[in-house]
Amino acid sequence: MKKILIIEDDKKLSDGIRLALRNEYSCSQAGSLQSARNNFDVRQFDLVLLDVNFQDGNGMDYLAEIRRESRVPVILLTANNMEMDIVSGLEQGANDYITKPFSLMVLRARVNVQLREDGNNTDIFNDGDFYFDFYKMEFLYKGKRLDLSRTEQRLLRCLTSNKGRSVSRSQLIDETWNGESEFVEEHALTVAINRLRKKLGVNKDHPEYIKTVYGVGYIW
Repeated sequence: MKKILIIEDDKKLSDGIRLALRNEYSCSQAGSLQSARNNFDVRQFDLVLLDVNFQDGNGMDYLAEIRRESRVPVILLTANNMEMDIVSGLEQGANDYITKPFSLMVLRARVNVQLREDGNNTDIFNDGDFYFDFYKMEFLYKGKRLDLSRTEQRLLRCLTSNKGRSVSRSQLIDETWNGESEFVEEHALTVAINRLRKKLGVNKDHPEYIKTVYGVGYIW
């Protein structure tokens, strides 16, 4: 059962949401931003329902905190039906929004869209000692967390999604720098590869997971 975190200071509304979703999802509740920060790791959830206005802070600020460490889907719950509020939330990384008052049936439909199964999860790579969850941005080696930059995450995803196949330097540059390859020096890829190898623990006592294919590129 997928897990949802409801961050809402209106207890009646929060309880109503939990009851509406409980047959399909496992729901946890936080009545304030401080409670959410203290008691929950958003990376352990499959979706976050986030109110915008709290007595102890602004939901938009907390959304920015979430996006620094996770790509978990976030649906904003807001009483502000103003264009700038909607634009601001989406620009900061919200996946969807719903304005109060809203139908719980409509909310459930929005949640289902975000958590729809696609039958082929390419967000998770599990290979022996390595476990990479690109969706939640969680990267583990023998259970120990690896801290990777966004560039390193994109580079790693390109390599692991082509496991066993050589990936050209040009393809790696295009996918890692999101189409901005004309502004990227080719040496930047070599630097990024070396940095990623170091973080993955490549040394004389370990196999080289990212191998150089001379004249072509690299292979996982």
